[in-house]
Amino acid sequence: MKNNISDQLVETLVEAGIQRIYAVTGDSLNHVNAAVHRNGKIKWIHVRHEETAAYAAGAEAQLNGLACCAGSSGPGHVHLINGLYDAHRSSASVLAIASTIPTIEFGTDFFQETNTIKLFDDCSCYNQIAATPAQLPRMLQAALQNAVHKKGVAVIGLPGDITELPAVAAATTTVLFRNQPVVRPSEDELVKLAELINSHKKVTVFCGIGAAEAHKEVIQLAEKLKAPVAYSYKAKMAIQHDNPYEVGLTGLLGIPSAYHAMHESELLILLGTDFPYTAFMPVKNKIVQIDIKPENLGRRAKLDLGLCGDVKDTLQALMPMVEMKEDATFLDLQLKFYQEVKKNLLSYVKDTGKTNEIHPEFVASVINELAAKDAIFTVDTGMCCVWAARYIDGTGKRKMLGSFNHGSMANAMPQAIGAALARPDQQVIAFCGDGGISMMLGDLMTIVQYQLPVKIIVFNNRTLGMVKLEMEVAGIPDLETDMLNPDFLKIAEAMGMPGIGIDDPDDVKSGLEKAFMHDGPVLVSIQTDPNALAMPPKLEFDQMKGFALYMGKMMLSGRMDEAFKIISSNYKHLGEVL
Repeated sequence: MKNNISDQLVETLVEAGIQRIYAVTGDSLNHVNAAVHRNGKIKWIHVRHEETAAYAAGAEAQLNGLACCAGSSGPGHVHLINGLYDAHRSSASVLAIASTIPTIEFGTDFFQETNTIKLFDDCSCYNQIAATPAQLPRMLQAALQNAVHKKGVAVIGLPGDITELPAVAAATTTVLFRNQPVVRPSEDELVKLAELINSHKKVTVFCGIGAAEAHKEVIQLAEKLKAPVAYSYKAKMAIQHDNPYEVGLTGLLGIPSAYHAMHESELLILLGTDFPYTAFMPVKNKIVQIDIKPENLGRRAKLDLGLCGDVKDTLQALMPMVEMKEDATFLDLQLKFYQEVKKNLLSYVKDTGKTNEIHPEFVASVINELAAKDAIFTVDTGMCCVWAARYIDGTGKRKMLGSFNHGSMANAMPQAIGAALARPDQQVIAFCGDGGISMMLGDLMTIVQYQLPVKIIVFNNRTLGMVKLEMEVAGIPDLETDMLNPDFLKIAEAMGMPGIGIDDPDDVKSGLEKAFMHDGPVLVSIQTDPNALAMPPKLEFDQMKGFALYMGKMMLSGRMDEAFKIISSNYKHLGEVL
């Protein structure tokens, strides 16, 4: 049989190294599905919801470099959008196939008609619709080039009526070129940077995900400058390990030592970071920034120097120009403070909680102890992010994925699907909030269908924990944050996977050991303390006032028991607040 457009599409994906398409099949995608099975070199992953497809593809792309998802006419590709926003903002190279209505019906308000160009414009770096067979091969090649080299989402709109038409050979190249250019500032710019560094005694380095491939160079720079190294959440797994200069992460989920080192320095060097929280950036010291994307320079902090370059390439060229500093006083002070901060964090681990109110910090620390040295963690937005940020250690081989820029709920379990398929030889552990897992329960069935050995840990605190905290620091009663949850163990059993329930702190380690030893998917529901708080590294006066006001309102309204539980669960934190 002569190849049709769908066969041509699938062959191009295979040549580009794409191994699977995450999708729900249906009408305008059916010929593509059939072509996948005819080809045999690529797999169709049947998810229950297209949002899961986009999240899974985004996770695979972050781990392996390029991935693909698809959604059919109208509702199908609309469902992709949340996951594609997350992928795009995570710089994940994802190709999204948005099949749509027949071309003859364009502009007629046809059944399931949507405008894919308008729909995906804000969450893509390439977004076109192939309305004729001759357009597809060239557009597909352009989409792949954009996804890989701009590190984002590329969308191909694909009308259902052309998917079965005969393929048309392109007159241009359709091969995906993967380039790795050396990108660094000019010699004059490097000299200017070196002079700035050499003229300051107290220097702090702050790393983002753009420094992930430059661990060796970051350590060398810190050693030369006697500089503490702080990092963003996304950079933790890449920068923390084997790093004698690290002082932790900053931001809403961070710890005081990183904040302190950044603000006490004379010069702050930002490496490959687009860290979004300007409130955590210092304003009284000098700041330089190096980023592969020049559009990022200066949009988060007031810079004295901004340079375009790959972090690794730039540091390699810069190193010979930087003078070795002999005075380690500033570094030693920051490292000493970091040790004190870590002691405080460990104090929460020692206090394990009580029946049905297990401290989540303790749970996260046990997972850190038991997890493989090359485990992949996916974390739901909210309190799960906090516990993973503070208690999961980088080893140089571990990875951590989350909705760190988009901040969506319900990301951890779908991302675990993509991670498990992308890295079948590595352990995958999903930190799921009860609110997050409740949104996407149907795709537990996808995990079972493909027998993915994902370990789903549900931090079952019966509340929207982060939202509750937001309301507390704003002085607002925590309205509509309580969760009436189903029996997650019965749901797991109905889906076809074992469920393990833990409600006693003494059972946490044995229960998790049992889950991790099981050869297949497992859901572990742990009854955690709903009153556990996560204080940011620096409390502003308005936050302290808001929290005190919240506590006062609770007491005056007769909620004394709840106020007491919050105090008893967070007695160490609240010394800073009340």
